[in-house]
Amino acid sequence: QVQLVESGGGSVQAGGSLRLSCAASGIPVSVLCMAWFRQAAGGKREGVAIVDSGITASYAESVKGRFTIAKDTANYTLLLHMNGLKPEDTAMYYCAATFQSTSCANFFGPDKYNYWGQGTQVTVSS
Repeated sequence: QVQLVESGGGSVQAGGSLRLSCAASGIPVSVLCMAWFRQAAGGKREGVAIVDSGITASYAESVKGRFTIAKDTANYTLLLHMNGLKPEDTAMYYCAATFQSTSCANFFGPDKYNYWGQGTQVTVSS
């Protein structure tokens, strides 16, 4: 069983930065397809960034060039570095994971993932 726990959310002004962490227990992150999703109040859960069981990453157009996803394999942790934050980035951010031996670069749908964290809130003020 994979358990995921997010941390690092908070409140920042537009243009600021945050780093989200997702601690995985039960299995090394190196074997998982992992992703960050977000859900704004009243909105649908949308995929933000994905990294496969290797190091190949893919991003939603809305965050390209501003967000970076990475695995800290030594600490069983998934990271999301967020720079140039905008008010429209305000949302609950969720970590997700699944087992996938082939590329998961297009796994932007939440139905692709079997394991989820509880979420961490990110609020960006203008």
